[in-house]
Amino acid sequence: MRKLAAALAAVALLPNGAAAGEKIHVTCTTGMVGDLIENIGGERVDVTTLMGPGVDPHLYKASQGDIGRLSRADVIFYNGLFLEGKMGDILEKIAKRGKLVIAVAENIEPSLLATPPEFQGHPDPHVWFDVELWKLTIPTATEGLAQIEPASRDVFERNAEALRAELTALDAYCQERLVTIPVERRVLVTAHDAFGYFGRAYDVEVVGLQGISTASEYGLKDVHRLVDLVTSRGVKAVFVESSVPPRSIEAVVEGCRARGHDVVVGGSLFSDAMGEEGTPEGTYVGMVRHNIETIVKALQ
Repeated sequence: MRKLAAALAAVALLPNGAAAGEKIHVTCTTGMVGDLIENIGGERVDVTTLMGPGVDPHLYKASQGDIGRLSRADVIFYNGLFLEGKMGDILEKIAKRGKLVIAVAENIEPSLLATPPEFQGHPDPHVWFDVELWKLTIPTATEGLAQIEPASRDVFERNAEALRAELTALDAYCQERLVTIPVERRVLVTAHDAFGYFGRAYDVEVVGLQGISTASEYGLKDVHRLVDLVTSRGVKAVFVESSVPPRSIEAVVEGCRARGHDVVVGGSLFSDAMGEEGTPEGTYVGMVRHNIETIVKALQ
């Protein structure tokens, strides 16, 4: 911790902005934010993402290498709304030292955000699960890039408009596919309660074993609660998440089988992290499509 504090204190106070002719060096926290910036920035950005596939942002701890990546960036983008946990404190300190640091989700109208009581008065940060809600991060991201490179504002705005159209089509696809699942089967049981916005947007009942943040531990009582629900409702499939150890959901499956109810793991969903770079699931659109098809196949 002392070494990390020293590295943070040594963040260079260089002027924000790329040198003439160079790409804008951007550091992002999560894959979803990185994908957003790559789409809007296009050829003008060089994006580094700190949290790769399978990484849980709620529990992530910055390394000294991360501090270096943050210090070398012309601009930093993160989700905000406490998704990144303790990383948020580091980002705030860097911003106070003069670096442009932008939380893409924190300009969303508060009335559109959910504030579950178990999240201690903070909004649910998993806004990307509602595609229309995620679209609302586009203006903040676009303006942030334009602050660094005003001469490319028109380019960023054109790219933003193209992304907006692509996400509108993606939202329609989500609606069309999920409505094929009978209402009584539209129950999504996952490892942690990350899919609240998804359920609200697409009329799916969502139940998680853990709370909104995986920093909260689940216990035997939580497993029994979920086993009761799955068995009483006749749910046929539950889901693991790529960024959460599968043992939690496996305990639910075993509990159901002990009661004579056969439930299967319907597949792995991408929740707080995207897939491997270079795969369809390594993009936001591909990740959403994978989740939708996995859910529909298991519950239909």
